[in-house]
Amino acid sequence: MQTITLSAQGREKTGKQSQAVRAEGFLPAVVYGRGTESKPISVAYGAFEKAYRQAGESTLVDLVIEGSGAVKTLIQDVQKDPVSDKMIHVDFYAVTMTEKLTAEIPLKFVGVAGAVKELGGTLVKNVSEVEVRCLPGDLVHEIEVPLDSLATFEDTITIAAIVRPKGIEILGAQDTIIATVMPPMTEEEMKKLDEKPVEADVSTIAKIETKKKEDEETAKK
Repeated sequence: MQTITLSAQGREKTGKQSQAVRAEGFLPAVVYGRGTESKPISVAYGAFEKAYRQAGESTLVDLVIEGSGAVKTLIQDVQKDPVSDKMIHVDFYAVTMTEKLTAEIPLKFVGVAGAVKELGGTLVKNVSEVEVRCLPGDLVHEIEVPLDSLATFEDTITIAAIVRPKGIEILGAQDTIIATVMPPMTEEEMKKLDEKPVEADVSTIAKIETKKKEDEETAKK
């Protein structure tokens, strides 16, 4: 079980005052969970950025809160500024190690599909992550999906074919196709792509409409 440690401190500045926290190089956050009172905290922006790259939202983070000790958490929600794309707030969910939870785990596609290498097809990934149910201690950062079973264009990989890490139940329809290989396009299909629809000139249409109205007015006289 991979665990990442991140230091945090209590936060008194909330609401509009959170901007002052950001100006000091910290990220406003909150930690909450079942049987845990919601508590505003802050974490160093750079330290969280590094932890988030390593943990994502499916790896336990030991949140060491100054004066309160460590809390095992999952990064639950990261809010970003729509303009700058910088992180502005984060939620940490305090887990209970003896209770199962649901989480999203990314899929990591490994190897090369035979239908791509030998037949020139294009790999199509329909699913990038799966929802799972397990104990917090059984969570993994990612689940590997080998592509070597895709030898022909008829082959597919479904959720049912994923090798489950110990203790993890993958939820959702088991016949959901997560990867397949599309055959290369024919010359005829390529030509259709190259054919561009003729775009109407708006100014020309306006002139035609004006001339039409003028002719109609002349005819009425």
